[in-house]
Amino acid sequence: MNQMNQTQEPLQNSTLILVLGILSILTCCCYGVIGIILGIVTIVLAQKATAIYAENPEIYTGFQNVKIGKILAIIGLILSVLYLLATVWAIMTFGWETIQDQEAMQEKIQEMMNQ
Repeated sequence: MNQMNQTQEPLQNSTLILVLGILSILTCCCYGVIGIILGIVTIVLAQKATAIYAENPEIYTGFQNVKIGKILAIIGLILSVLYLLATVWAIMTFGWETIQDQEAMQEKIQEMMNQ
């Protein structure tokens, strides 16, 4: 058993996958674009790390980071897509100039609510 513990090594990119998964959630409000990119990159890296881990699970540590990072990336991807869709809807509904002017935006929203 001691010999097995000495030969274990960290799974490549396991910490990076976790960090990118967290960042995909934190950046979902950047019009959704950055969160989508980070989410996709994280999922691809997690799939590669999972394949490596599946070949020899006894020699790697850090697979928990990969699993958590992948889950966070999926959540970040979903939130980013929803935010992007909401942004596109708002631009199509109100126009870019209205979105940039807070008072005009409030007026448009009140008009929509009163209809």
